[in-house]
Amino acid sequence: MTTKSGSLVIAIEEHYLDTDVDEKVGGKAGGAATRNRLLDMTDQRVREMDDAGIDIQVLSHCPPGAQAFDFDEAADRAKGVNDRLKAVIDSKPDRFGGFASLPLRNPAAAADELERCVTQLGFKGGMVHGLTDGKFIDDQSYWPIFERAQALDMPIYIHPGRPHPDVINAYYKDYVEKYPGILSAAWGFTVETATACVRMVMSGVFDRYPDLKIIVGHMGEGLPFLLWRINHSLANPSRQDGNSLPFRDIFCKHFWITTSGNFSDAALLCSVMEMGVDRILFSVDWPYVENAPGTEWMETIPLGTEDREKILNGNAKRLLKM
Repeated sequence: MTTKSGSLVIAIEEHYLDTDVDEKVGGKAGGAATRNRLLDMTDQRVREMDDAGIDIQVLSHCPPGAQAFDFDEAADRAKGVNDRLKAVIDSKPDRFGGFASLPLRNPAAAADELERCVTQLGFKGGMVHGLTDGKFIDDQSYWPIFERAQALDMPIYIHPGRPHPDVINAYYKDYVEKYPGILSAAWGFTVETATACVRMVMSGVFDRYPDLKIIVGHMGEGLPFLLWRINHSLANPSRQDGNSLPFRDIFCKHFWITTSGNFSDAALLCSVMEMGVDRILFSVDWPYVENAPGTEWMETIPLGTEDREKILNGNAKRLLKM
């Protein structure tokens, strides 16, 4: 294992599918093309990790995870999802870590489940996916989750979910049949998740919880590229009526980004220049993206050995306490 250069490789946005969630959503989680790989928790997964030189995957449920469960059942069924993930991790503790799947339809239960998963199961934080019943993650009903994450000193990973039906109808309906990927990785995921992050900064949640840590994938969902422009608009009250918001300072203090599904030198260098190399962690986005292109790319990125090591393992060790 390890890369050709001998580096330890930790990949932190690598997905799986729990059978209970799969049943809840009618066998539609993950998409038909990748469903079998999502369900395979050891054999094929580990072989592909070995072939690509990935030492550790931090496992996270694919959308919608425990957000699929209704309020009354959310706590118990989320516990089952995470307990089953813990059993997988325990079967290969040197190869796997985990993010908790959180039942957002019951925010109090989600906060408690995050704490249980971190303190009792050894998980590395929690992951949430897109909208829940039409609400973005900045909604104050979810703030108890952020309060608990800060107290635990563990991050929340904001992962994409399917755009709101009204957005699909207004923005994508003309092309979605011909190009279904426009709703997901091609564009829809990016817009939804970047919007969630911008809303979080505007919401004041980081004033309330000044040590809160957030991870966002796919090289920051385009936000590093737009950081100057967003900050210029929101931080300059002379250009508009309204409050001044130091967006860049808040974003760069509270957010970490990953390389999941975006193996671009230009995107990486932009992110390093805007946020600093200490804020970037290696991810693949398996099985939606193959492992080998990610590790092969990391061998050639235009950064020095020390910075490459930070991205491949050092930043994850610090942020996730690995």
